[in-house]
Amino acid sequence: MLSSSSVMLRRFYCVGAATSSHKKRLVYLGSPQVSASVLDALFTASSAPDSLFEITAIVTQPPSARDRGRKVMPSPVAQHALDRGFPSELIFTPIKAGEESFLSSFKALEPELCITAAYGNILPTKFLNIPSMGTVNIHPSLLPLYRGAAPVQRALQDGVRETGVSLAYTVRQLDAGPVIACEKMEIDDKIKAPELLEFLFSQGSKLLISELPSILDGSAKTKATPQDESKATLAPKITQEESYLSFDKKATVLHNKVRAFSGWPGTRAKVLVIDPKTDQQNTIDLKIITTRVHDNNEIRNGEKDDIVFVKGSLIFPCGDGTALEVLEVQLPGKKVVNAAAFWNGLRGQKLKKLRSLSSH
Repeated sequence: MLSSSSVMLRRFYCVGAATSSHKKRLVYLGSPQVSASVLDALFTASSAPDSLFEITAIVTQPPSARDRGRKVMPSPVAQHALDRGFPSELIFTPIKAGEESFLSSFKALEPELCITAAYGNILPTKFLNIPSMGTVNIHPSLLPLYRGAAPVQRALQDGVRETGVSLAYTVRQLDAGPVIACEKMEIDDKIKAPELLEFLFSQGSKLLISELPSILDGSAKTKATPQDESKATLAPKITQEESYLSFDKKATVLHNKVRAFSGWPGTRAKVLVIDPKTDQQNTIDLKIITTRVHDNNEIRNGEKDDIVFVKGSLIFPCGDGTALEVLEVQLPGKKVVNAAAFWNGLRGQKLKKLRSLSSH
């Protein structure tokens, strides 16, 4: 799967060229599972009798240790390509896209167009100069909003009700190229990041397939709209340190964060478990899985740090007199359970929220 010699690649390319010289040579760059769905759409479109392109090569992140067994596995995109019978010698896994050995092999393929979708590596100018028709990226936001590594997560964290997916040319500056097309959509306040990511990339692949003819005949370059830099916002990468919930914030803010950080890194709360018989106290790290904003303020019996159980939910008091209903939780090393199962497992012990949380 790693880069093979340019000689072998040239030989493979020449063999393929005899049968499909009229088709544009497309290289696909992507890595996670959501990118595999885009690759699948491209495979299907390229196999159509009247297809204008062929997938010449795939570029993806190197194999990495995943899951509990820590077994080294190809990226989901590489695995999907192999499952579809794509030649392993045409799947490139450079650590960085600017590596000289990779760039020389890439150039030998004479790619005409590159398509990227959550590739996860910065593309240097040397790379961008190689495909004659440029590089087009599927970006899961309405550009110029939410440029960067975590557009879906940061949009959900902000509580947006409208989002979408954009098709844009890649330039050296992050997610700043001209926009070919975009699709808007309304979302509710329940959808979580993994579900929204999957949906946006699914819509993005349809948008790409419908726009490919104009991209391949060059007319997309003419119609693409430059982004308004004054409206640009950033969506920086999420860090593990951000995952703790701070209950001095409003319940809405915390609910949006739970939705945004679902999948990775998740959201956590430090909770005090008190045995009323012995006064013994124990701090637990509770992963908060599913929440909603509590709309009833009639639960104010007990101290303001008490966590109570009402109608199937754990109620966490939050800032400005608001409260968060926690519907599903997970203890370290355990399975996700609903609030009732967790509450029953306490066997009469009390819960309090800890006040000395990080302020993220």
